[in-house]
Amino acid sequence: MKVLLVEDDRTIAAGLDYSLRQDGYDTVVCHNVESAGRVIDDRLNDIDLCLFDLSLPDGSGYDLCERVKKREDKPVIFLTAFDDEVNVVMGLDMGADDYITKPFRVRELLSRIKSVLRRYQKQAEPIKTYIDIETIRINTLEGKVLKNGEEVLLTALEYRLLMIFANHIGQVLTRAQLLDRIWDVAGDFVNDNTLTVYIKRLREKLEADPQNPVIIRTVRGMGYKAGQ
Repeated sequence: MKVLLVEDDRTIAAGLDYSLRQDGYDTVVCHNVESAGRVIDDRLNDIDLCLFDLSLPDGSGYDLCERVKKREDKPVIFLTAFDDEVNVVMGLDMGADDYITKPFRVRELLSRIKSVLRRYQKQAEPIKTYIDIETIRINTLEGKVLKNGEEVLLTALEYRLLMIFANHIGQVLTRAQLLDRIWDVAGDFVNDNTLTVYIKRLREKLEADPQNPVIIRTVRGMGYKAGQ
């Protein structure tokens, strides 16, 4: 996922850039309307979500939001220091999807980003009936998992964890990202030790050789990856 971040405070921008990249996002950082406008004109197709500071030295986030929405329906979140109803309503009326008031916690912003992206993905993406990973086929409509054509019985949490991998085939997911996504989907507390146990169980049920996994691979020093 690529995020266009427009923030004139370079310290805040650098911190957000670092946090977004740590959470697996690719970022394009701009500090004013002029440079952001060039990105919107030339590279909007590559952008998945926009984070716009409202107050910029050569204009405002409102200008950028309007520019984006005229071109394409991309999600926009405003970063604002103005916690008054007029500014918030104006931004939402222009098509912004959410706003967050400074100062804010990075984890809260990441949660808002995920929520907005999920809404857009549900609107835009066709439902995948089947997802294949090596010898495993997941029937998403029926919630069934087949190994070489034979059904494998998974617990609810095992299935949720497998679906996280299935929706990110080929992408390295850190343990922190997996824990965050399981919490987000299930609403249940899952700690680091529990995650280790569930990955081990999935491998025992799905892999031909659990000691040498090819479906859920360990990427040393980084995390895990499904498939090649």
